[in-house]
Amino acid sequence: MAEIIGTGLSGLVGSRVVELNPQHHFTDLSLDTGFDILHPATLEKIFNENPAPVVIHFAAFTDTNAAFTQTGDKTGLCYRLNVVGTENIAKLCHIYKKHLIYISTDFVFNGTKTGIYTELDTPHPIDWYGQTKLLGEQFADTIVRIAYPYRSNFPAKIDLVRKIKTKLENQETLNIFADQITTPTFIDDIALGLNILINQKPSGIYHLVGSSSQSPYEMAIAIANTFDLDLSLIKPSSLKDYLSDPEARPYSLNGALSNQKFITEFNFTPKTLIEGLSELKQQLFPPLSPQN
Repeated sequence: MAEIIGTGLSGLVGSRVVELNPQHHFTDLSLDTGFDILHPATLEKIFNENPAPVVIHFAAFTDTNAAFTQTGDKTGLCYRLNVVGTENIAKLCHIYKKHLIYISTDFVFNGTKTGIYTELDTPHPIDWYGQTKLLGEQFADTIVRIAYPYRSNFPAKIDLVRKIKTKLENQETLNIFADQITTPTFIDDIALGLNILINQKPSGIYHLVGSSSQSPYEMAIAIANTFDLDLSLIKPSSLKDYLSDPEARPYSLNGALSNQKFITEFNFTPKTLIEGLSELKQQLFPPLSPQN
């Protein structure tokens, strides 16, 4: 067992990391537990007294639409949490000699590359959220980029997979982009992959993402097929058409990320979307035990 300090461990991804790694003892530094990364003095006692060798930094401003309204505003909450808050955590890690694992995002890329993004590609974020997350990367020992995380159950925040599933279950028509590429990631794989990084504490950048990339339209089709939902409700739309509006928020057309570096270095292969959805279905509807 290891002592681990984490920020934002009550969130969509962080809470699952705790659930799937019971061999570790996690100390959660979040607003829910009375800590604020924008006030580092409230954190210093924990950093000083806790022997944790690793800090995992999840806490962030992740509402991309709200972030867009704050574009360029360094006094806004998005910048303060994602940049100033991260720097505060990094300074404490430096003082108390703790390895900082920073959770970043595919939004650091502009999506204009033909092909899949690797850790060697130079980031060029096109929105404020991506810009602030990229600025936060400079403070970390290990940078872990994740993309479109999804899980079977977390009422506090509905991920894209569950949002699509719920709309189809409610017989709602979905107009969904067919010309955008994303790399959705099963959160259980993020939790298991992070355990490897906790144990090995490597330095550098890693894409801890799913093993398949596809459009949101193709994702919706896969969800409908997995859960026997109505395919006729799913209608393709165009991100390029959406972006032709000068008032539109910028979106990346290509969010295909390679996880080959993680697979090669740690012999751990995250699931494809189809594999992740199959596991998600098993978690939601476990097979009945045979009667004795």
